[in-house]
Amino acid sequence: MAVTFSNLHTDSGLKSLDDFLSGKTYVSGDQFTKDDIKVYAAVLEKPGDAFPSVAKWYEVVSSHLAASFPGNAQGVRFSGKAPAPAEAAPAKPAAEDDDDLDLFGDETEEDKKAAEEREAAKKPAKKKESGKSSVLLDVKPWDDETDMKKLEEAVRSVEMPGLLWGASKLVPVGYGIKKLQIMLTIVDDLVSVDSLIEEHLTVEPVNEYVQSCDIVAFNKI
Repeated sequence: MAVTFSNLHTDSGLKSLDDFLSGKTYVSGDQFTKDDIKVYAAVLEKPGDAFPSVAKWYEVVSSHLAASFPGNAQGVRFSGKAPAPAEAAPAKPAAEDDDDLDLFGDETEEDKKAAEEREAAKKPAKKKESGKSSVLLDVKPWDDETDMKKLEEAVRSVEMPGLLWGASKLVPVGYGIKKLQIMLTIVDDLVSVDSLIEEHLTVEPVNEYVQSCDIVAFNKI
C-alpha cells in the first residue's frame, strides 16, 4: 500500500517522515528502491539532529546516488514560491498624529508617489509565484545497438524557457540494453512534461535514438 508524505520542506513534514523511518533503513522494504529516490528529491537538504532517522536515511541514499553519479557535484539549491506581497498598511487618519495634523486633508505629491510605487510593486510580485518541480525520467533506446552517448546528447539538446537538465546515469534493462535515467527541473507555468515528451523527445530528430520516455518521479519543489 502506497505511503503518502507531504510538506517535506517543513519541520512538520520532516517529523512525520522521521517517525515513519524510525527503525528502518529504506522507505520500502529492506532494499534501496525508486521510493527512496522520490522522497529524497522532495527533501531539499540534509535534515538536522532534530530528525535523526531522516538524517541517517538521507546519508544512506546519498551514498547510493554518489556511487551512481561519481562526478564532483558543487551543490545546488532551488527556491520555492515567491512570498505573497505584503499588503500596504492603510494610511493613518490625520487625527492620530497631532504633530502632523492636516486640517484640509490634502494629499501631497510625496503621498501620491508613495501610493503609486506600492501599487506598481504589487503587480510584478504576483508573476513570480510560479512553482517548480523536480522530475526523474526514464528514456529508453530502440535496441542494444543504439549509441547511448548520442541519445543523451539528443535529449539534452532540447532547450526551452523553464527547463534545466540535471544529473543522469545509464541503468541496465536486460539483454544488453540500457536506459538513460535523467533528472530535470521545470518551471510549472512554462514547461509541461507531457508536451516535452510528446512534442520534443519522441519526435524527429531525437526519436532516431529515443523509443519512449516514462516519468519515474514528479515532485513539487
